[in-house]
Amino acid sequence: MRLIPSIRGYRTLDRYILGKFLSTYIFGLLMIIIVVVVFDYVEKVDDFTELKAPWRDVIFDYYLNFVPYFINQFSSLFTFIAVIFFTSKMAMQTEIVAILSGGVSFRRLMWPYFVGASIIALLSVVLSLWVIPITQRKSMEFQSQYLKKNQVIMYEDHVYRQIEPGTFAYVRGYSPHLERVPFFALERFENSEMVETLNAASASFDEESGRWTAPRYVIYTRSEDGSLGYKQYRNLDTLINLDARELSEVKSLVKTMTIEEINDFLSQQRRKGSDNVFIIEVERHTRYSYPFSTFILTLIGVALSSRKVRGGMGMHIGLGITLCFSYIMLGRVFEQIAISGSMTPWLGVWLPNIIYAIIAVIVYNKAPK
Repeated sequence: MRLIPSIRGYRTLDRYILGKFLSTYIFGLLMIIIVVVVFDYVEKVDDFTELKAPWRDVIFDYYLNFVPYFINQFSSLFTFIAVIFFTSKMAMQTEIVAILSGGVSFRRLMWPYFVGASIIALLSVVLSLWVIPITQRKSMEFQSQYLKKNQVIMYEDHVYRQIEPGTFAYVRGYSPHLERVPFFALERFENSEMVETLNAASASFDEESGRWTAPRYVIYTRSEDGSLGYKQYRNLDTLINLDARELSEVKSLVKTMTIEEINDFLSQQRRKGSDNVFIIEVERHTRYSYPFSTFILTLIGVALSSRKVRGGMGMHIGLGITLCFSYIMLGRVFEQIAISGSMTPWLGVWLPNIIYAIIAVIVYNKAPK
């Protein structure tokens, strides 16, 4: 005869599993963060000393901004490991069998797991959409100042962009510190023929006003008979649809943008018909798809480790980590395919989740009931 647990019994079970889940997740994450920070410090201590980085800046501007990125990067992996670890332990001690025999369905057993996964996924969403972009900016500022091998946003030497139909801008050698380029040009086309060109040396960009200025510039004009004439001018001051951010490597740039900034930047690039649209769309979808994977990996983890098997916890952890790393690898492969334009961005980003959601359903149906 199967017993039906009371509401109080369900609450006790939920608190027990949720407590085990979150405590194992937090403990594992803290341990790996400490290890990574120690190894990173040992690797970079010479740069800190030689470039005289203040300890306050090392702690608060570098490591404090480094930790959120690391937490989010490995959140799903450690969620999976935490689920596998403590659920396998419960299975080996026949606690899972006792719970199911006591009248608790496997579906009801999943409830505290998904509550824990929801907390972790919500944290990951907040980090991905708003916190990490801001911390990345501060971290890059520190690295550019105090590390020899720094990871800063790189700017392209030669940039050619369409800023509106029939009008193109060419910028060479932009310096973000001086906000200046040695050469700036605007080209206007009609019927695929260039009819006017503006060339300026030592042009500057003002981030607040968004205007390009130069002390001198020349405008070349092609007449109807095909001859080319020119006029020299002083004090160029023009507002065009070209932001200095677009002169950087977009893949690195979008990682420092909040979700609102990404949406605005994406709309701007779409209007221009930019080739960078795929990169921006992949980054935007990744901000949502990665936290969602927490639920999928949690379901797989519980379904795999809830059965008592020969080989015990080691077998569960080995199989689980193999699945988890294959998921991460598959995600990176499809991201690159989507960035190249060979696949729709949303499909390239979400396809690993779709594949592993199907695997999760299959494994769940085979779990002990």
